[in-house]
Amino acid sequence: MSERIISWHNNPSKPRFVVPAGAVDAHCHVFGPMTQFPFSAKAKYLPEDATPEMLFALRDQLGFSRNVIVQASCHGTDNSATLNAIAGSNGMARGIAVVDPEIGNDQLAVLHDSGIRGVRFNFLKRLLENAPKDKFIEIAHRIEPLAWHVVVYFEADLLTELRSFLDAIPVPIVIDHMGRPDVIQGPEGPDICALRDLLDSREDIWFKATCPDRLDASGPPWDDFANAVAPLVADYSDRCLWGTDWPHPNMQTAIPDDGNLVDMIPRIATTKALQQKLLVDNPMRLYWPEEVQE
Repeated sequence: MSERIISWHNNPSKPRFVVPAGAVDAHCHVFGPMTQFPFSAKAKYLPEDATPEMLFALRDQLGFSRNVIVQASCHGTDNSATLNAIAGSNGMARGIAVVDPEIGNDQLAVLHDSGIRGVRFNFLKRLLENAPKDKFIEIAHRIEPLAWHVVVYFEADLLTELRSFLDAIPVPIVIDHMGRPDVIQGPEGPDICALRDLLDSREDIWFKATCPDRLDASGPPWDDFANAVAPLVADYSDRCLWGTDWPHPNMQTAIPDDGNLVDMIPRIATTKALQQKLLVDNPMRLYWPEEVQE
């Protein structure tokens, strides 16, 4: 694994859709820079550097105000690159960490003070070799005093198997990319219905209405994605988030234009009220609650 890959668009378009003031890109990553923050020896892919400066330049171009930076699997449990990006954001970024099960409470407190607000549990076998559910549950209990949440990434065919695990998590849960449903099935297909059943089981389960480029094989303008996801955003409007997924890990063969991704937003959040919730109100409640006036 010596060849480094690029998975992001070199010249993304300016979106036609103008996001509301204070909009948050609630799912993005940084890679490296490798000379300063080496990648994990267990990484399944080796990307070119995608730096904080590149991320914040894209944020400004797309019209967003804040970022939630999710620890990328290529960096393993060393969150230094993510923390570096948060530190350079002037308070306009928060983060999701990936942690070793043996992490100490004092280390969790340092992460909190550095802007981390949750941990990610990844069940994608192509990215990670082991996902110890019992250790994950222990971590979930330990982050409860910090008022953090858990982000869970899995593919739709694992949801039934994961239900008892998800039920045991004592803190709010965010489902990455909606659990990767088959959007070709439509809004009433079995994958979306299973996700709805999960969302109905608890009022503290959220989802990210993200990644048409990953989930809709038909390509832009991703009509199947829009058709399947818009009803979810409407019906669970207080528990949905949106993000670019920049720099689009492992998408080097079908690199999306980030401007086109932003132009998907009004197709899945079809009113200004829904757009305000998806892009501002919901991520602010979850990541900057101290700034939210009740």
